[in-house]
Amino acid sequence: MREDEYRYCRSAARPNLDNLHVLRPLAAALVAALSLTVGSSCLFGGPPGPVIKIGVDLPLSGAEARAAVPALNGIRYYVQQHPTLDGYTIVLSESDDSSGGFPDPNRGAGNVRAFVEDPLVAAVIGPFDANVARAEIPVANSFLLGMVSPVTSSPCLTQDVYLPAALSLSHIAVTCKDAGLPAASDLHPSGTNNYFRLAPTDQLQGPAAADYLFKTLQLYRAAVISDHESYGQALADSFTTRYVKLGGSVVGRLDLDSSADPVAFLKRVKADGAQALYYGGVTATRGCAIRAEMPEAFGTDVTVPFLGGDGIAEDPACVRDAGANFAGVYATVPAVDPTNLPSAAPVIRGFKSAYPNPADYGRYTVIAYDAAAVVYSAIDRAITTANGKRPARATVDAMLALTSGIGGATGTIRFDANGDTTHRVISIVESPRLDRTATWLAAGSVDYSAALPY
Repeated sequence: MREDEYRYCRSAARPNLDNLHVLRPLAAALVAALSLTVGSSCLFGGPPGPVIKIGVDLPLSGAEARAAVPALNGIRYYVQQHPTLDGYTIVLSESDDSSGGFPDPNRGAGNVRAFVEDPLVAAVIGPFDANVARAEIPVANSFLLGMVSPVTSSPCLTQDVYLPAALSLSHIAVTCKDAGLPAASDLHPSGTNNYFRLAPTDQLQGPAAADYLFKTLQLYRAAVISDHESYGQALADSFTTRYVKLGGSVVGRLDLDSSADPVAFLKRVKADGAQALYYGGVTATRGCAIRAEMPEAFGTDVTVPFLGGDGIAEDPACVRDAGANFAGVYATVPAVDPTNLPSAAPVIRGFKSAYPNPADYGRYTVIAYDAAAVVYSAIDRAITTANGKRPARATVDAMLALTSGIGGATGTIRFDANGDTTHRVISIVESPRLDRTATWLAAGSVDYSAALPY
């Protein structure tokens, strides 16, 4: 059942907000019984207490709904488990930022303006898409309305540097403006940060691929191709820098343009001993079609891997473009895979009991659940600061900035001074091996939480 807002009623006991993921999950039948629409009276008698709303802005229709709706379900499930907070009933105010089948920055900004105009909205969870975030952040920032995104990874939402000097081939930092993007400082007219995220930035994707290729696959000679766009160039440069620092050799580099001859390049790097190919770019620029051309130079040996970033990860179009050579494609995803995390096990188990349809669960369900926990914790501390009264948005935002040591399902959550997560885990996925229609496989992860790779 989907509604614009949900209200759940139970005793107003204050939950333990440091380890919320370990609370006993509600049974599916009880969840259904407690799922009351806004304006209803409590199931157990008496009117609900005062309301605090949490805005949710996600692409709930169109191309990204397949990933975003399971994320919304994770948020809903958290609220179902924790329907009240310090005597306030928690209500989700949900908005779809898609238009014409794709995330729409203008619609997203309109959604945030509606949140701003509603005095009951204390904070926002979302969005999913970086372009939408760029339109939304200035609107929310003017009113110090805190936002927590489960997944956005573009560096320039929180930083003014697109690629640090230590990851740049020139050893000079690539600024956001160099990359054709507004800097984070341009998105925050108040001068105070209001945007926080649980996903590591794209700056770590290239290094993670280098670490995986060198340390896990133990291949020490690679060729690099980029799609001539800022995202792809940054991935290719940061992969190269990290790979060489580890002791690997890059035997050739090709930037795709109208004059590029990928097959000739592949034959040349094969002759120079290339054992793998790294591609910086997205599926739309036909990078995965290079995988289909690799047999002409490398033969049909699928042990020669093709690596890339989240621009190709888990994309059916990439598998199609790779043709018969679709196996052996690896990609980085700037998100924790909770599947085998002990801390996530009770959440996943409880969620799947409450939401038994397999389509209700997705890669971002658990991290979105954690995003709700972060918002709850900030609101809780803001209420305490306000002596039990409804907290000001600026206070909630300040408490988000002070987030430190929350025991989430995906790990310990804290933010740095930019609003970026310090739990910096990059997941590695692998394309299907036999059936091109099968789901991609979990291949490993690279954890930079203790130290950055530069």
